[in-house]
Amino acid sequence: MAAVGLPILGLIALGGLAIGSFLNVVIYRVPRGQSIAFPGSHCPHCLTHIKARHNVPVLGWLALRGKCAACKVAISPRYLLVELGTAALLVAITLRFGLVIELPAYLFFGCVAVTLALIDADVRRLPDSIVLSAYVVAPLLLMPAGAAQGDVYQAVRGGLGILALWSIYFALQLAGPNAITSGDVKLAGLLGLFLGWISWGALLVGIVIGLLIGGGVGVRMSMAGPKHTAIQVAYGPCMIGGAATALFVAAPVLSWYGALIGSS
Repeated sequence: MAAVGLPILGLIALGGLAIGSFLNVVIYRVPRGQSIAFPGSHCPHCLTHIKARHNVPVLGWLALRGKCAACKVAISPRYLLVELGTAALLVAITLRFGLVIELPAYLFFGCVAVTLALIDADVRRLPDSIVLSAYVVAPLLLMPAGAAQGDVYQAVRGGLGILALWSIYFALQLAGPNAITSGDVKLAGLLGLFLGWISWGALLVGIVIGLLIGGGVGVRMSMAGPKHTAIQVAYGPCMIGGAATALFVAAPVLSWYGALIGSS
């Protein structure tokens, strides 16, 4: 794995800010059935076109002091946080994988993860236009790595990862149809591809953490009373959180567990 220098990380960070700005558009418009290309960036309240200098990631929000230049309605700080969070996640992924052929695929995973997690949190829905498109793009980005490394088993493991996570969440949907949606099942297969491509251990850790997060959220809401219990839990962010965490902690967790078993 090639080391990543500061200039590369700087470019990834700047690119992440720009991508995060675009993801804000996707997160807002796709669930509403709006085009992500037209019209250009505008205030959703007064529909005034946003000037180019105010559209610069992070700096534009700070320059406007979090308010529309025309109508002065507050602009949610989430726009700023999505830009910063996307940049931080892409830098972390770059540090995790290094300059390898798989890196573009996992940077793509990071972008899809941010987008789907926030859309599901907002509207309790995972749009097919994003999830199913990712099923096409992800293998195209991963195949060059498999070809270069000559590791057919890696691709097989990724395919089995799709089947494994899809089967688990499909079974959960049948067991409790009001909890897991068909969108969650489709997302599960996509996450299984990315985790399975890395290792069986990453797949296992991702499954466990995702289920623990989802179960914890469900228990917390049930303890909060009937009013909260009636609200459907958005499992997409839980599943994505588990998969994203597994990218970084699967190897050390499994190494620790192996050492613990070996010493007992």
